[in-house]
Amino acid sequence: MSPFDNREFNGHELVVFSHDESTSLRAIIAVHSTALGPAAGGCRLWPYTSTAAAVTDALRLSRGMSYKNAMAGLPFGGGKAVIVGDVRRKTPALFEAFGRFVDSLGGRYITAEDVGTTTADMESVAKHTRFVAGLNRRPGEFGGDPSPKTALGVFLGIKAAVRFRLGRTSLEGIRVAVQGAGGVGYHLCKLLAQEGAKLHVADVRAEAAQRVRDELGANVVAPESVLMEEVDVLAPCALGAVLNERTIPAIRAPIVAGAANNQLARDADGAALQAAGILYAPDYVINAGGIISVAREYLGGSSESQVVSEIEGIPARLTEIFERARRENRPTNVIADQLARERISHGPRRLVA
Repeated sequence: MSPFDNREFNGHELVVFSHDESTSLRAIIAVHSTALGPAAGGCRLWPYTSTAAAVTDALRLSRGMSYKNAMAGLPFGGGKAVIVGDVRRKTPALFEAFGRFVDSLGGRYITAEDVGTTTADMESVAKHTRFVAGLNRRPGEFGGDPSPKTALGVFLGIKAAVRFRLGRTSLEGIRVAVQGAGGVGYHLCKLLAQEGAKLHVADVRAEAAQRVRDELGANVVAPESVLMEEVDVLAPCALGAVLNERTIPAIRAPIVAGAANNQLARDADGAALQAAGILYAPDYVINAGGIISVAREYLGGSSESQVVSEIEGIPARLTEIFERARRENRPTNVIADQLARERISHGPRRLVA
């Protein structure tokens, strides 16, 4: 199937494929928009079952990055890369080949880490291109793994959602179900525990969930039932499309606010959440802390405190969306999408680096 015929195609500027026989690289880069600047977004490594599935993911994720960067006020457009492969078999050579692929676009796309990739992988990418961020931090430099910054933004966003929906200014005693205890989920759990939240955690890797239980006193629940936990906040922090026509009727939380990208299987699922009385924090708004960190690292000149201050703007953006959605009786994802498109269409068109 042609990318043009894919249901996720949304006026994307560029979809490029690469294959490197010597390293078995099979990669796709999707550039959704460069209206606000070079397309920025991470590189995901995943064992996609088909090329069509990989293309669909790249298209969805890249559009999400356009909206995320626009809502965060960053001078970047949206792009995403996906590599078809097994994380257990990745090699430095694979990412060096990917670096050459990124470099071939001449700066139209800037990459970073994502699901299945790490700062070490990005160091291999950086051997062949300068269009990469999320690198290992050198002494005196800002940057590195963006996961803690993503977690910080989600944590602050959860506090904003709890304040708006439950009228609570503290997370003390608030029950939070966290789906996924990886890089972002683990850091989020630490922040929540420090505020006195009661954690219910699930991960397909038993050792990841057990780590949160042992360190933070979390209640470990089965991955297949975490979405149905009777809690105050459901925080999806794994893969996308977990909010759909099958799962939404079973959700028992009044708030959904998590780090995963593309949590809604379809745009219409936002309306289903609204109809169920569930407050949804649009994913690309609440999880923007990581891209803010990566963007400021790439651009240079920012300090840790300046980046944290920028991330602290996430609650205000969410509250604006919540209030407008209530006032206009429309789903929060529809409001967020409209605001993002307005920013993209009205923003200055910048020359690609």
